[in-house]
Amino acid sequence: MQTHILGFPRIGRKRELKKALEGYWKGELSERQLRNTADELKKRHWKVQHDAGLSFVTVGDFSFYDHVLDLTVALGAVPHRFRNTGSAFDTYFAMARGDGSRNIPAMEMTKWFNTNYHYIVPELSSDQTFQPSLDWLEDDVALARRLGFHAKPVLLGPITYLALSKDRTGFSRWESLPQLTEIYISFLERLAPQCGWIQIDEPILCTDMSDSLRETFLETYRLLRKGAPSARTLLTTYFGSLGDNLGTALDSECSGLHLDLCAGNASITDVLTALPEHMSLSLGVVDGHNIWKTNCASALPVLRNAALKLGNDRLLVGSSCSLLHVPVDLELETELDPEIRSWMAFAVQKCHEIALLGQTIDGGWTPECLNENRLAIESRYLNVKTIDPDVRRRCRNVTPDMLNRNTPYAVRCGKQEKALNLPLFPTTTIGSYPQTEAIRKARREYRKGELSPAAYETFLKRTIQEVVEQQEKLGLDVLVHGEPERTDMVEYFGQQLEGFCFTEHGWVQSYGSRCVKPPILYGDVSRKHPMTVPWLAYAQSLTKKPMKGMLTGPVTILCWSFVRDDLEREEVCRQLALALRDEVLDLERAGLKIIQIDEAALREGLPLRKKEAEKYLRWAIDAFRLTVSGVGDTTQIHTHMCYSEFNAILKWIAEMDADVISIEASRSDMELLQAFVDFKYPSAIGPGVYDIHSPRVPSLEEMLEHLEQALRFISPEKLWVNPDCGLKTRAWPETLLALGNMVQAARVLRQKYSDTQNIMTR
Repeated sequence: MQTHILGFPRIGRKRELKKALEGYWKGELSERQLRNTADELKKRHWKVQHDAGLSFVTVGDFSFYDHVLDLTVALGAVPHRFRNTGSAFDTYFAMARGDGSRNIPAMEMTKWFNTNYHYIVPELSSDQTFQPSLDWLEDDVALARRLGFHAKPVLLGPITYLALSKDRTGFSRWESLPQLTEIYISFLERLAPQCGWIQIDEPILCTDMSDSLRETFLETYRLLRKGAPSARTLLTTYFGSLGDNLGTALDSECSGLHLDLCAGNASITDVLTALPEHMSLSLGVVDGHNIWKTNCASALPVLRNAALKLGNDRLLVGSSCSLLHVPVDLELETELDPEIRSWMAFAVQKCHEIALLGQTIDGGWTPECLNENRLAIESRYLNVKTIDPDVRRRCRNVTPDMLNRNTPYAVRCGKQEKALNLPLFPTTTIGSYPQTEAIRKARREYRKGELSPAAYETFLKRTIQEVVEQQEKLGLDVLVHGEPERTDMVEYFGQQLEGFCFTEHGWVQSYGSRCVKPPILYGDVSRKHPMTVPWLAYAQSLTKKPMKGMLTGPVTILCWSFVRDDLEREEVCRQLALALRDEVLDLERAGLKIIQIDEAALREGLPLRKKEAEKYLRWAIDAFRLTVSGVGDTTQIHTHMCYSEFNAILKWIAEMDADVISIEASRSDMELLQAFVDFKYPSAIGPGVYDIHSPRVPSLEEMLEHLEQALRFISPEKLWVNPDCGLKTRAWPETLLALGNMVQAARVLRQKYSDTQNIMTR
């Protein structure tokens, strides 16, 4: 029986790729040194897979920034504005990050299906020309083969690629499909002689597809089969079940089909009955999206049944999706509670789990391994560490009245206007300010015991004071404290809540060099003590301007943690909402008049199928309302969402009943605001006027243009002015320049609309 994974984490056990990338961007590493780091990581990751006993090593899953961007470059689909940005490497990173020296904005970035990974959105236009090159993948396949590995290259499929692309200049991206099909045929022809399998990822098959798109899919794959008959293609789906797209997948004429058995409700019986004789079946029974050990006792009967039906030679065992979404190696985690640690498996361990399952079906297994797995699974379920009767009782006592503010927004907004006395087009930031080396150094020293708690508190207060002073100098209207005490917007809160544990090296790539270390939510959640109140009360004492309290919302904490799978996500989210509700009320009592609860992951948590979406949205919105609805009318509630296509759920976002929402909008050139033409959003809106994920500083004129675009959809009295997201990853010089331009843009608009109002009055 053949065993494999769909992809391995790129970043390295200790984030070697992140460090090399940032060194290269700073000019401290050469291109050759960066490429050497990449080659070492690839070889190391292939060896992990081989040594675990997997049949193939996955090749082509590595990326310097993003695999969708890699395919865009491989196709030669580089947007015209990047054509003269230097070397091929310079162009690649300019597409991802923008080019400040030439004032070229980056390509749009958004979430990869329902994950916290961000991909670079391809741009296709009417004058699109493709200049394909597969050298990078062929070189990696050749390197893997020279090292003695059986290489399985992976390509993102043409239908998913086009479905995730954006049209430019009124062009339909599907017009590019004939050219793309020919390119893919050439790719497959070149790879086929070197590889037993070629993995083609088409996760779009796990979403709602129109009849016409299904037909397009079949036509394309029949052409691929005809054009490259010797290519043994594994059609790979993940993040959900195929549902009504099963027939399309089975009729694709691919050599194999991969199913994600960890997400969705795939009917294996239906698949086994309908699977064509020429097609092999790959079953993703090891979860690539969470860190819990596989329940081998549950997975083995499924695999045995499939093996009996198909024979071992037509069955593959794999990960549900790429292991990109989990940390690299559990062996590094020496500080975790040993019992809780025994419940987990990271990427390296998941490779061993897959190999064990394959060997077990083949008959070459040892009972000790399976017994160890069984004991770990039994230890976790109904463990006293995971259950708090008081938390469960409080959840049962939530009433509908606890989900509603005292009065509707139309009444509240007038009271808030009087209480806050803000100008037209109020300016603010999303929360965080640059996490400088001084902050990181102080945090390291505090953790090691080299800096006393009192000295660390003094340092943080001084940092907050400096941030407040900078904001007052800039002339911002609503201030934030800058969050110097927080490592991460989810980890920080998890550290102060019961039911969480934390890793030292459990990093996962979010985008580019940006890595996050998700907390592990293993038990019932409650608040130990106030989490943010002392810092925010201190910050408010430093200024007469409104200080905005900053919290991460329950859905985002849920989505950006590794969450227990022994309790419904809805129930876990309700526990989080109640804990955060206590914090919101404490902030209000401490004198904070504005409180922002970030729900950046609301759209991310949305199921891929519309029929499953309403149930999720109902409990997700209720969790937000439960968090905030205890405050008085004059307390202004903000929320923030970024890098998510949420136009389709705008009416649900309105049901959150927030007083102000800030959204990412600049990378998409305010495209998201088109939704406000048909849907009259009731509350105030702050569309981001500049992209904080790029070091580029946009001009005053560019920000004014974005704001004028926004005013086509949002009335002046409801328009806030802010960046796309928090400023944690930026440096202070570019931050001050960008915010200076932003404040000036708001002042220009105030003058313009003040003059207009005066003329109308006269």
